[in-house]
Order: sequence, then structure tokens, then C-alpha cells
Amino acid sequence: MLRLRPYKNCDADIIASWIKNEYAFRQWCADRYDRYPISGADINAHYAEFADADWFYPMTAFDETGVVGHLIMRFTDEEKRILRFGFVIVDVNRRGEGYGREMLSLALQYAALILKAEKVTLGVFENNPAAYHCYRAAGFQDVPTEQAEYYHVLGENWKCLEMERTL
Repeated sequence: MLRLRPYKNCDADIIASWIKNEYAFRQWCADRYDRYPISGADINAHYAEFADADWFYPMTAFDETGVVGHLIMRFTDEEKRILRFGFVIVDVNRRGEGYGREMLSLALQYAALILKAEKVTLGVFENNPAAYHCYRAAGFQDVPTEQAEYYHVLGENWKCLEMERTL
């Protein structure tokens, strides 16, 4: 049975180990980290910047085998109605087994029941169809945008698709 809990510093090395190459790393974090590879210490240092924030919630998914997924939730508005998911990742050895969809479902329940969010948003690169389909399976819908957002990554321009789900 999958469960969700607040992130602990001891989760970081496990999460970092799931990122096997720079391409996957950039799909996961876009430009939020300066260099690849990252270590658990890098993740912990990044999250420590927000340790006292009342709008930032890193979470870890786990089952009887241990840590299997991770994501962050952060409010993007002062009223704390709109929550954004980011850094969504599942153990590379568990992908394709429904863990991502289940973790997102648990995070959406947490967002609605505990954080009282009204809407959840996220971005996904167009070149990451597995993540896109996982988000769609979790009930996220495409958001039409007037201007497409692109990131210059590894010498390429990656289009970021915006998605949301009303709670």
C-alpha cells in the first residue's frame, strides 16, 4: 500500500539515485539545479532554503519496500488556493506500475483535505510523454496558453506544457 509523508533528509540519496542521466535530470528539474549530477546533499541544501516557508511542502511516497516516489507542493498565490506540483519522480525500477498515478492521487487528496487548495497546476516537457500520460491518468487537463513556454536545455528548446486539475 502506497502512502505519502513529509520528505526527510534521509530520502535525498535515494531520490538522487533514480536520476540516471542528464537528459532525465533536466526533464525532472528543468533549470532548478545548476549542475548534473546532483547528490542527496544538493537536494537537501535546495530544500533547506525553504525550511521555514509555510508554502513549500516536499513529500515522499513509500510502501512496504521503502521510498518509491517524491514530489514537492508549493503554493503560488498569497491566498493559498493554487498549489503547484514539481520535482515529481518515481523510482526508475518501479515506473510503469501505477506508482506515479497513485502518488499523485495521494498528493491531490492531501492538497484538498489538508492544505485546502482549490486547484493544482504543474508543468511537463513535451518530450516526456510518460510523465504527461501519468498526469492525464491522474486527472490533469491541458491548459491552453497564449504563449508557449520554452526552456533551452542541452542545446535544444524544450516546450513546457501547462496542466491543471481543479479540486
